Amino acid sequence: MKQFQFAVKNITEFKTELVKIRQWCRSRVVSDVLFQIYMETPDNTKVDSVCRLIDEKMPDALYVGCTSNGNIVNGDFSGGTIAVSCYIFEYVSTKVEVLQYKLTEDTQESVARDLKKYVEDRPEVKAIEMLLTIRGMSMTGLCDNLSKIREDINIFGGGAFSFDINADRACVFSKTGGYDEKGIVFVLLGGDEFHVETTYITGWKPLGKKLEVTSSDGFILKEINHKPAYETYYRYLHIQNDEHFFNNTLEFPFLYKHNGIDILRAPISSNPDGSLTMTADVEENVAARIAYGDPWTILESIHGKATELSQFAPDALIVFSCAARRTYWGNDEVGKETLMLQSVAPTAGFYTSGEFLRTGKYLNQHNVTLAIAALREGDIHEIGQQPEQAVSDYTGKVSMINRLATFISATTEELIQANERLELMAITDGLTGLYNRKEIQRRIIESVENKEKT
Repeated sequence: MKQFQFAVKNITEFKTELVKIRQWCRSRVVSDVLFQIYMETPDNTKVDSVCRLIDEKMPDALYVGCTSNGNIVNGDFSGGTIAVSCYIFEYVSTKVEVLQYKLTEDTQESVARDLKKYVEDRPEVKAIEMLLTIRGMSMTGLCDNLSKIREDINIFGGGAFSFDINADRACVFSKTGGYDEKGIVFVLLGGDEFHVETTYITGWKPLGKKLEVTSSDGFILKEINHKPAYETYYRYLHIQNDEHFFNNTLEFPFLYKHNGIDILRAPISSNPDGSLTMTADVEENVAARIAYGDPWTILESIHGKATELSQFAPDALIVFSCAARRTYWGNDEVGKETLMLQSVAPTAGFYTSGEFLRTGKYLNQHNVTLAIAALREGDIHEIGQQPEQAVSDYTGKVSMINRLATFISATTEELIQANERLELMAITDGLTGLYNRKEIQRRIIESVENKEKT
């Protein structure tokens, strides 16, 4: 597999790069060509110009794309540009197909059902990438239904966004279905010599005590600890219930267990009644905690995953990084994350409104997460280059965050230890260290009740 990636500011620059790719392809044996295109604003005219140029210069090539909160080219943030990554597959057995559907709350089940039926007749499919518009909808139904697809197929992707983080408009597009502001694009990849490996990284750590979701209705999170869910953000972070709520909470998602793994889930908005609108359903009676980003933990996590991926010897990496991570690091520092991946293999992607990745059987929607798909054609002939070590020198805002994260970790651990000592003191005799009478009585009653139940 050969990958070309570049950022261009206008159609003229894109045409120049396209001619170079066409010339390269004419001098090689090529099975399929796939362009992935990311733009920062939903502009039908600009999308049409880019797509028509590909159709003109390389009529057999496939293309897909979406709008984003920023783009990743050669492992680094690329702002204010059109980002293009071109994947040229060189093995005859490798097959690429593109499908596109209208996506609404009402079509989620039928879309998943049609895709499931489609891949059942194509045993060569090993991976499904998806680009989709998700604003204003819960994606739980889609994820649950896509989880029914053959378990050996990797599924990954990202939600379209806009560079204006408060904008609702976004779009997807492809050679198959054109421009759509309520749609989903699937890229099916497979073949005997095609290989894929996926993983995800957060680096966000739990903050404070465990909280219980006591009331929810689908993707409306109503109550935490029997109080309006919004009050959790006001009490612990003093975040106001106003038009800035989304921006202020983006870096402080909820952390809880879902389908056997830790999931980060960020609210989209706070409603007048104090409930929170999420991007996916949140179950009642789950234990959740607010999470925060620790720079060193994030970079150490990425370095560890990058080291693992180097053993796979990928030809290319596709990354879907939450817009919250760009907000967290800032444009000047966010490249610290993805440049480590670039040292393993050419890395391209975009900043999303949600990340999707299959873990085991289940397709999960993530927030504030970095999802990675590693692609390779052929066998491993040489282990990939080891990633560069995480850089620990921070500047500006990130330097302050790192110091605060260290302080929070230390004080949280001290509080946990103090609470454990208090709990032990409450049930033991201070002189002998044995259980006191109250605790002995409680344990006797509990034992008797358990015996009666059996």
